[in-house]
This record gives sequence, structure tokens and C-alpha cells, in this order.
Amino acid sequence: MNRLSTANENFRFWLRDRLPFIIVFTLITLLTIAFLWQFIFISIKAGQAGVLYKRFDGGTVIDYVYPEGLHIISPLNEMFIYETRHQTVRHEFSVLTNKGLPITLKLAIRFYPEYEMLGVLHQRVGPDYVNKIVIPQVESVLRRNIGRYDPEIIYTNKEGILTTIIVSALEEIGQKYVRVDDIIIRTLVLPDSIQKAIEEKLVYEQQYKAYEFRLMREKQEAERKLIEAGGIKDYQQIISQTLTEQLIKWQGVQATLELSQSQNAKVVVIGSGEHGLPIILGGNQ
Repeated sequence: MNRLSTANENFRFWLRDRLPFIIVFTLITLLTIAFLWQFIFISIKAGQAGVLYKRFDGGTVIDYVYPEGLHIISPLNEMFIYETRHQTVRHEFSVLTNKGLPITLKLAIRFYPEYEMLGVLHQRVGPDYVNKIVIPQVESVLRRNIGRYDPEIIYTNKEGILTTIIVSALEEIGQKYVRVDDIIIRTLVLPDSIQKAIEEKLVYEQQYKAYEFRLMREKQEAERKLIEAGGIKDYQQIISQTLTEQLIKWQGVQATLELSQSQNAKVVVIGSGEHGLPIILGGNQ
């Protein structure tokens, strides 16, 4: 008992002498954990994915993408989180046509990074890939292709030129670890004088087409009337060749018989000439 009491008392003296150091050490430990918490416990939210960079063990991990959820890593390493959902970035730039006239395009680019290629994307391009490859690549393709055409062709999208250019841009961007769903041209602006001239030309073209349509319609109507007149002429010639006096009398007798059988009206038919039709009076009331 004496030994135990002595040991306990010695421990109390030892603890009392070193208590300040223990308190300081505990506080430092807690502060260190609090400071490194965000570097150790990594939370990846919905619609995101992580790429790990190992500072002393090979650099960027390109063969594994960290999914959503909580991950514990060494504080010496670093986790880069990428948005994997569809995103939209707006961009505006000017391009010269083949005649040296500027066209201002306002775009909306819809894209998302390829999930399996996030490690390679991070290693070769980095988190700012939108400004490094998406926007520059789209702008480059549009500049290269729009510069071949007249302003009017671009402004009116004649023969689907803009559509073809956009499809070409989508194909090229798809080779850079990023999928571009669509490139939407929100606004296409020409210099005021050029735009006004093109719009006036389009109005004149529509008026000319309307005039051509009216001429074509009048021509078709004239052809129809000519055909109708020819048909009437042929009909009259056929009738004049086949119509005889006996046929006329026979048709008259048939009409007289039909009228005489009417029960709702009086019928008076007066013959004419020596061989006129018979006179039929009366009818049932």
C-alpha cells in the first residue's frame, strides 16, 4: 500500500510539473487536426468527381477517378474536384469574312468532361480546361471556316453553312477529353450598313419571287381558259355534226311526256309550226 501510495503521489507531482506542456501539446494537436481536416477528409458532392495528386508518389493518378462520397487521403496529397454535369459557357468574339468585314458572334457552348479521362485531362490541361481548350478550339474552328464566306451567306445561313461549321467544331472538340453537346449562336451581328443592305436585298428577292409567282399563276389561268375554250369548241362541232331534226323532235316528245306526268303543277306546252309538239293542258292540282 505504501508503494502504491508513493507511486500515485509521484505521478501527481510529475503530472503537475508537466501539465502546461501537456495542455499545449493537446491544443497544438487539435489545431493541427482542425487545420488539416479539409485536406484529409475529402467530400465529393453529387455531379462531381475527383483526381488525386500524390506529391511524393508518382504525381497525378490517371487510372482511377474518385467518385462521389467521402474519401480519406494523406495531407501530403491533393484532391482536385471536377464538375461532371453538363455545363454552359458563353463567349463572344469577332471574325473577319473573306471580304474583310467583321462579324460578331455571341455563343453558348454546352459541354462536359469525359469521366474516364479526367485524370489525363487534369495532367495535360488542368482545371482551367474551359479557357484552355473548349473556348479556343471552338473559336479557332469558327474563325477558320467563317473566313471563307461572304457576310450574306453567313448571315442568312445559306445552304446550312453555319450548321456545317458547327458540326466540324463539335468533331474537333471531341478529341480533347471534353464532350461538346452543342454550340448555339445566340446572336450574329454585322456592321449596320452591311446588315441593312443584306436585309433590303432579301426584301427585294422576296418581292421578285412573289411577282414571279403571280405571273406563273396568271399564265396557268390563261392556259386553263384556252383549254376550256378548245373543249367547248370541239363539243359544239361534235353536237352540230350529230344533231338532226328527228333527234330534236324525239327529245321534245320525251320532255313533254315527263312534264305531263308532273302532279304538282299545270303544264302548258304549245307546239310551233306544222310539225310542232302537241299541246298539253292541265295537271293534277
